[in-house]
Amino acid sequence: MATFRRAVVPGATYFFTVTTYQRMKVLTNAPFYSALKNALRQVNAEYPFTIDAFVLLPDHLHSIWTLPPGDANYALRWNLIKRLVSQATRHLVESPISRSHQQRRELGLWQRRFWEHQIRDEQDLVKHVEYIHWNPVKHGYVARVRDWPYSSFHRYVRQGLYPLEWASGDETNDAVEDDYGEPR
Repeated sequence: MATFRRAVVPGATYFFTVTTYQRMKVLTNAPFYSALKNALRQVNAEYPFTIDAFVLLPDHLHSIWTLPPGDANYALRWNLIKRLVSQATRHLVESPISRSHQQRRELGLWQRRFWEHQIRDEQDLVKHVEYIHWNPVKHGYVARVRDWPYSSFHRYVRQGLYPLEWASGDETNDAVEDDYGEPR
């Protein structure tokens, strides 16, 4: 089995891509969305982290987290979040799961692994935040960033960090050129 090396720096900021098993398009359905919100709140209450940016699409999500000083255990947090969402929605998941998934008592909602990238500096952070907010347009779910409801973009607008019309014209966004853990 392959050994994965992950960045584990206490108190760092990380970008994540988490994907559903076989790219099932269910995450924006009300029961899954609600279960994810509840899981994020529940895990954050026990193992605090700051969600700096977030977008939820039907088959994956992207998020940027900052962990508390002295803490680098984002893997535990994702494990708990994925487990809580899977348990809350187990009666709704209809994907055939492999023998390996059955042996591990996995419910077949999530891919086992996730993509992680440690944010290096302010420019890297801005690039990843823009990628997150542009993602629904990139995947063709909406024509304008502001039209996607499952995004921290709206919080950024409320805080005055982005204008409502950000990336709404015919201009291209540099973030489109990157894939940040998404299959091509």
